[in-house]
Amino acid sequence: MASEMEPLLLAWSYFRRRKFQLCADLCTQMLEKSPYDQEMNNISSAAEYYKEVLKQDNTHVEAIACIGSNHFYSDQPEVALRFYRRLLQMGVYNCQLFNNLGLCCFYAQQYDMTLTSFERALSLAENEEEAADVWYNLGHVAVGIGDTNLAHQCFRLALVNNNNHAEAYNNLAVLEMRKGHVEQARALLQTASSLAPHMYEPHFNFATISDKIGDLQRSYVAAQKSEAAFPDHVDTQHLIKQLKQHFAML
Repeated sequence: MASEMEPLLLAWSYFRRRKFQLCADLCTQMLEKSPYDQEMNNISSAAEYYKEVLKQDNTHVEAIACIGSNHFYSDQPEVALRFYRRLLQMGVYNCQLFNNLGLCCFYAQQYDMTLTSFERALSLAENEEEAADVWYNLGHVAVGIGDTNLAHQCFRLALVNNNNHAEAYNNLAVLEMRKGHVEQARALLQTASSLAPHMYEPHFNFATISDKIGDLQRSYVAAQKSEAAFPDHVDTQHLIKQLKQHFAML
């Protein structure tokens, strides 16, 4: 780790000393040497690097936020809260921070602060995309407490603010499935998958619905897309195996 960090720390040193061209040149060299490191979105690996950054600058906002995010996605919302509250103490007030605080408070069962955080996030939203993300997370909270009507409204509001919000289309489709609105759910899932073909959830959900109504060919095509997006998804693998057995019997 130390040897890997040396170029990064040197680049940071150049930046702190306002030698921006040297910093940019060194960063470009590092990216050229490790082209695959850019695309993995590996939060846990990034968190280790950011911990090293904090040793050099313990007020580095991006580093604190990344480490907090890593703890949240590692099912440690209470630990994540400490990092996000540290940002508040540093004077960071923006929509994204309060949006993350709202989720952390909910999953840490600090319900008294959950809605307050989301309300603050909405008031600080600088554009419709940020507001959509807040409504989307509020929809998750509503699902978590079992209020599907509220969840439906929240996901709808997310789409009102951002009609390209693929995750909201997907979750709205799941709620429509529960109501038995099959065609409406399939239409929403088709929209979600066209907006975000890299997401496996819309493909898998579409495959599941199609399988239930006997549309095996479309189910199989969607399941293959789900597998391409997430090869290790067990439910997708099981569905593909089941569909192949159906086809073998025809």
